Amino acid sequence: MVANGSGATLPPTESSAEPGKQISRKGFWKSLAVFFALFGPGIITSNVDNDAGGITTYSLAGSEFGLSLLWTLIPITLALIVIQEMCARMGVVSGKGLSDLIRERFGARATFYLMIALFLTNLGNAISNFAGVAASMEIFGVSKYISVPLSAFFVWWLVVKGSYKSVEKAFLVACLFYVSYIISGFLVNPDWGKIAHQFFTPTVEFSTPYLTMAVGVVGTTIAPWMQFYLQSSVVDKGLKPEDYQYARMDVVLGSVVVNIVAFFIILLCAVTIHKAGIQIETAKDAALALAPLAGKYCTWLFAFGLLNASLFAASILPLSTAYTICEAFGWESSVNRKFAEAPQFYGLYSIMIILGAAVILFPDLPLIPIMFYSQVINGILLPVILIFMLMLVNDRRIMGGFTNGWTMNFISIATIAVLIFLSGAMVLSSFL
Repeated sequence: MVANGSGATLPPTESSAEPGKQISRKGFWKSLAVFFALFGPGIITSNVDNDAGGITTYSLAGSEFGLSLLWTLIPITLALIVIQEMCARMGVVSGKGLSDLIRERFGARATFYLMIALFLTNLGNAISNFAGVAASMEIFGVSKYISVPLSAFFVWWLVVKGSYKSVEKAFLVACLFYVSYIISGFLVNPDWGKIAHQFFTPTVEFSTPYLTMAVGVVGTTIAPWMQFYLQSSVVDKGLKPEDYQYARMDVVLGSVVVNIVAFFIILLCAVTIHKAGIQIETAKDAALALAPLAGKYCTWLFAFGLLNASLFAASILPLSTAYTICEAFGWESSVNRKFAEAPQFYGLYSIMIILGAAVILFPDLPLIPIMFYSQVINGILLPVILIFMLMLVNDRRIMGGFTNGWTMNFISIATIAVLIFLSGAMVLSSFL
């Protein structure tokens, strides 16, 4: 307001108000530009969790139980945000990866056994992703003896010959193709009113199949490897404490987006396959079952999404393994290094890809037990890693003033307690 000679106030003129608006607008666009320059680790880590195994789990959840499991995605999203935020915060503050911090705090022996377990479970997941490549390409008429070797070479070349920036750009482009599942969901013209009711109204069936599937949906969304990869990629990207707010926004965005994709996969299979009473066992079965129910374009979109997700995860999981193990033993670990500068890092990455692809080309090997036991190890490993994380994020020697507050600790402990219970139930149900 502007005062005149009589002491009254006048409304601001356009010229007097404009500078403040311009500053506000400039601040907004500057913050947005900084966010887009710094985001990546959070959204990549979350999206790659929708790999071949994840898509299969969501497909089975929708085809077997209809819309009744949609509501679980709300608490899952909140839990994922809490866990991933702690990892991102540790990365920007400490400048070290999670396995590096675990070795320094808990010693080499505990780290060694943790790395063995992580390698085995990640290898099982890598095998399932190359199985996803083979299955999706067979829908398009391409033999696995062509698709698997070519895809293995492509993901190896992408990382070995690239820098962190080029690899991250390729992964961010891959994230965009998850929209194929969202498009597929709209193609089947679902009853959105019924879907909204199921999404916001928790429905629980106290039956072994339902509870086992609920545990599976949680387990496929929050995996041990994610925590190691997120923190390592935050460090490799060079984010600092002053970038924390943008890293946190990146994590929240990624956690929401990954569950939107899961929402549409469950929805799609619920309103088509479940409604028709068709039994499926894999994501490939789901894609093929959609053809007579929703049209060939829906099948192609679903199969393309499976191919993209499998290739994406086939790159990230070996990369996560290489980051984690090399950090744990103090070896050089960065995509920005050349092969000669980080031989252990690229060697581990190459071994994971070669083993994962080779197993698919030998059909006599027991694929189902390999995948089964990798998930069992996942279930045992996750609570242990989460406890390590909670102890590290509250250590002022590491985090300084960035430790958890009382509220964050309460939410974290509650989340970990629920995940320990669900992981234990998953392991027990798997053996039973």
